[in-house]
Amino acid sequence: MRVIGVSGMPGSGKGVVSSIAQQMGMRIIRMGDIVRDEAKIRGLNVGQTAVALRKENGDYVVAQKCVEKIKKEDKQFKNNKTTYMIEGIRSPYEVEIFQKNFPRFAVISVFSNPKTRFKRLKRRQRSDDSVEFMEFQNRDKREMGFGIGDVIATSDFMVINEGPLWRFKSQTKKILKQQMEVKFNKNRKKRA
Repeated sequence: MRVIGVSGMPGSGKGVVSSIAQQMGMRIIRMGDIVRDEAKIRGLNVGQTAVALRKENGDYVVAQKCVEKIKKEDKQFKNNKTTYMIEGIRSPYEVEIFQKNFPRFAVISVFSNPKTRFKRLKRRQRSDDSVEFMEFQNRDKREMGFGIGDVIATSDFMVINEGPLWRFKSQTKKILKQQMEVKFNKNRKKRA
C-alpha cells in the first residue's frame, strides 16, 4: 500500500487535490471528516472539537484514527496495491504517525494567499467555513497553533494555487502520477 498526505490552510485547494487523486484511483481519507463526525456526537462546532480531541487524547489522535481506518480497510479488501490519500494534515505529530506506519509517506502542500482562500471559503459555504474575515483569521491562527506551518514548510512537494485552475490541476496530476509510479519501488532515492 502507498499513502500520500495533503496539507494546506483552509481554502487552499486540498479538496481539488483529493478529487484529482480520487479520479486517478486513490482512496481518500479526510481528517476533517473524522473531526466533523466527532463534533456531531459532542454537539460542538468543528473548531472546538478539533482542539478538544487533541487536548484529551494527544496531538496524534486524528492521525491514529486515520491509520486504523486505512489498515482496517486495506485488510478487509486484501489489496496492498491501493494508494491512499490523507487530506487535511495539520501537524508534524500527524506526519510522524503516518511516517511510522507507512513507508515512503510523502506530503503535498497547497499554498494560496489569505485573500484568495477567504473568497473560496465564502463561496464554498461549508458549515465550518468563515463568512467574516475576522473569524477566518481566527481559524487560521488555530490551524497555525496545530503546527500546520511546519508541515507546509517541510512537505515533500509544494503546489501554488493562485493562477488558473487548469495549471494547478496539471501540476497536481504530475506529482500524483509520479508518486503512483514509485509507490512500490522500495529502493527509491530520497529527494534532496
